[in-house]
Amino acid sequence: MGEPEARRGAAPAARQTLFLVFCIGNERYALQAIDVVEVLPRLPLKPIARMPSWVAGIFAWRGVVVPVIDLCALTFGQDAEARTSTRLVLVHYRPQGQETGQVLGLILEQATDTLRCDPADFKPYGLDNCQAPYLGPVREDAPGMLQWVRVNDLLDESVRAMLFPSPPLSLDGFEERP
Repeated sequence: MGEPEARRGAAPAARQTLFLVFCIGNERYALQAIDVVEVLPRLPLKPIARMPSWVAGIFAWRGVVVPVIDLCALTFGQDAEARTSTRLVLVHYRPQGQETGQVLGLILEQATDTLRCDPADFKPYGLDNCQAPYLGPVREDAPGMLQWVRVNDLLDESVRAMLFPSPPLSLDGFEERP
């Protein structure tokens, strides 16, 4: 019989968390997989006038209108590249102080890998980036630095109010036009 994992020096499974790894340019980032609702191919979006340039548009998903942001454009001001590995990742967005959440779409480049690790492996990087509070701690591994993106910190209050009016937008009652 083999030795239990904890005695062999492996981290206990309870502390391991699954992350979706993606890139912005050449830099690696990660979302906690528990925040992910669904990973879709990049889909056509309806653009929304007079929104910040990083708001890519909206689309209908399971009877709900979902706003989509381009994380590359939000972070560095350049649109995500149209690659076969660019995905539309739907996430649970639950801002601080709100019990219920909404589905938010993120356009992410090279969103094709996952990583299972201890969240404690991510360490603060010593800078207070108040312009991008969603960029969390970092982890170093063989491919380089990996930064944790905190979904619930993505939008400031003014953008959240534009993208998620109360009550949420639904397609119920609308008729499809030919």
